[in-house]
Amino acid sequence: METFLFLLLLAVAAFLFIASRKPDTFSVQRSAVMKVPPDKIFAQLNDLHLWNVWSPWAKKDPAMKLEYSGPRSGVGAAQAWDGNKNVGKGRMEISSSTPPSKISYNLNFEKPMRANNQAEFTLTPEGSDTRVKWVMSGPVSFPAKIMHSLFDMDKMIGKDFEAGLANLRAIVEKS
Repeated sequence: METFLFLLLLAVAAFLFIASRKPDTFSVQRSAVMKVPPDKIFAQLNDLHLWNVWSPWAKKDPAMKLEYSGPRSGVGAAQAWDGNKNVGKGRMEISSSTPPSKISYNLNFEKPMRANNQAEFTLTPEGSDTRVKWVMSGPVSFPAKIMHSLFDMDKMIGKDFEAGLANLRAIVEKS
């Protein structure tokens, strides 16, 4: 029994050591090409009231409570949400808006765990099309490093980004 406990303690210590060596920051990014000029896409992204039409998280919790503050669009526009376990609780606010090429926002989660991240959309013309790049990055605390050791955050969040970009493409290419 002592040998088992020793080996278990050693395995836990090794796991924690490996987790502690994970990077102090993370970044998830995805991109998609849309067959419209940047200004049409920018209008959808710069107005947080329009996000729920294409947001993958709105589909995960149609009953999610939303509250808006600040201007309708651009710098200072904010959205707070409180939803089920799939979307959690948090707030985002546009921190920079450069028509028609870039929107940055602060993304603060309260649930399922506290996190303060940065995210942005960059719109780059490619002929008559536009490449939309969506990036989220932030610090990784020790408890988050443990989670990152167990779950692939890039795959988890990346799937939502891919779904969101596909939804956004369908809307802007249709209009």
